[in-house]
Amino acid sequence: MGSKHNSSSNRTRSPVSIIVVIGLCCFFYVLGAWQRSGFGKGDSIALEMTKQTDCNILSNLNFETHHNNIDFVNQPKTKIHTFKPCDVKHRDYTPCHEQDRAMKFPRNNMIYRERHCPPEEEKLQCLIPAPNGYQSPFPWPKSRDYVHYANVPFKSLTVEKAVQNWVQFQGNVFKFPGGGTMFPQGADAYIDELASVIPISDGSIRTALDTGCGVASWGAYLLKRNVLAMSFAPRDNHEAQVQFALERGVPAVIGVLGSIRLPYPSRAFDMAQCSRCLIPWTSNDGMYLMEVDRVLRPGGYWILSGPPINWKTYYQTWKRSKEDVEAEQRQIEELAETLCWEKKYEKGDIAIWQKKINDKSCHRDKSANICESDNADDVWYKELNTCITPFLEVSSTKEVAGGELKKFPARLFSVPPRISEGLIPGVTKESYQGDKKLWRKHLNAYKKMNKLIGTTRYRNIMDMNAGFGGFAAELESPKSWVMNVVPTIAKNTLGVIYERGLIGIYHDWCEGFSTYPRTYDLIHASGVFSLYQDMCKLEDILLEMDRILRPEGAVILRDEVDVLNKVKKITDGMRWVTKMMDHEDGPLVPEKILIGVKQYWVGSSLNTTASDE
Repeated sequence: MGSKHNSSSNRTRSPVSIIVVIGLCCFFYVLGAWQRSGFGKGDSIALEMTKQTDCNILSNLNFETHHNNIDFVNQPKTKIHTFKPCDVKHRDYTPCHEQDRAMKFPRNNMIYRERHCPPEEEKLQCLIPAPNGYQSPFPWPKSRDYVHYANVPFKSLTVEKAVQNWVQFQGNVFKFPGGGTMFPQGADAYIDELASVIPISDGSIRTALDTGCGVASWGAYLLKRNVLAMSFAPRDNHEAQVQFALERGVPAVIGVLGSIRLPYPSRAFDMAQCSRCLIPWTSNDGMYLMEVDRVLRPGGYWILSGPPINWKTYYQTWKRSKEDVEAEQRQIEELAETLCWEKKYEKGDIAIWQKKINDKSCHRDKSANICESDNADDVWYKELNTCITPFLEVSSTKEVAGGELKKFPARLFSVPPRISEGLIPGVTKESYQGDKKLWRKHLNAYKKMNKLIGTTRYRNIMDMNAGFGGFAAELESPKSWVMNVVPTIAKNTLGVIYERGLIGIYHDWCEGFSTYPRTYDLIHASGVFSLYQDMCKLEDILLEMDRILRPEGAVILRDEVDVLNKVKKITDGMRWVTKMMDHEDGPLVPEKILIGVKQYWVGSSLNTTASDE
């Protein structure tokens, strides 16, 4: 009896239950959509609950500096692979610019000073130690003028360049008076003279290139005029000149104008200079000057100070004949005319040319060799050619080839010409605007996680996969600068970054970066590990990050959760303190954020190489 009654009741209620369930599902679906639209209070309540958790505020990660000046201490053994410290002799290790390897290559065209990276079996699988007594650099702008001796313990330049006011040694610090070979009275006076010809102060000039930069005082003093200079110099007998530049908080990389193209896009720089850089501009049929022309924006300026300019005064000092230096200057003048450069100024030791805005008013010899390739931005390990990069086509004599740029800072957020003119496949104005909004959102989240972002605590910043430069654009401030790296296997957007008034470089993260150890305060990597996980070992990329990150520097790694889990397992053995964070939109988003701080430790004679047991 009972059984029959229950069966009848269930049959009666079953359709009603189904209707109720469907109704509830529909109700909650509509409610959820209403709340997501911004009209409901559900999101604000959820946000308050999130704020009460530790998802955005890292209570157990301290981003401040703590100089205990202690030697490296091995951690207790765990299942995680622990990377050992390298021998102290590797404290200034630059994997692709090591002297022993360089000397095996030809010296012609400076080939031996170019990038020569170690094969897989020779890569160091250990942590590069900081020198004993290492301290965090002085905050900007004091760092422009002072560097801790313990951080870069090399005195040779204080002797070699004593009369030129490059650098002085005082007590336990180096002082940089702002001098240079061609401006012993100071970079400010030199820049003032340039500004009498070049519109440096009105925002027209934003990106600059210093070829053979020394300790980068030109770039250091341009910063207060809101000009970002990319400085480069080889790792040579002028020991640690680029390391000094970066320790001062000035953008610089190890590099040379030799047999391969510079790692920058075409039309990148508003201004370029050679201040006694000793580059043989007339050699190889003008190949080096043609490369400067490739990276110089139409309407941009080239400055030459030093030989052969003012040869009548100095030819005897240079121990050269009048005929020789006069012929060299004449050749440079002829090359400049072939490149469509117009001479604007020559006085004393300085000469200035301006590149014409298009080729309509260009009076080239018909025999001029114009490059046939239509991709002037394909440069990674590509040989230099003795050909002239053609101007992009224009429809009138007043049109700027490649598009006219707004003055900085307006150009930072305006649509770059490469995008507005459809030169980046698959990129539209709308997608660019969406990218700007996305990075504003990301930066707001980062600043909640690490409240020191945007302060002088992080001066030298790197974005390992920069895209359109959205991360750097949102951080734009006199307090910091960002090296925007565009991976060679990613979409080529570096030209867009320069058109926004930012600086950057091409690089393959399967290799070492062209910089010294301990040169960046903050490293950001969005999608880097997903991009490279099938190309090279993740630990090689992370060890390279550790090499270039300063003690107590910070990292922000954004990627898919499964990739970041692999990354975290490696970093747990690298003396980093890390924490996995949810995406800004909540825990259901598969993309996560790994925040980390590199611990402070210094090398000692007790440190052994990673190959030792």
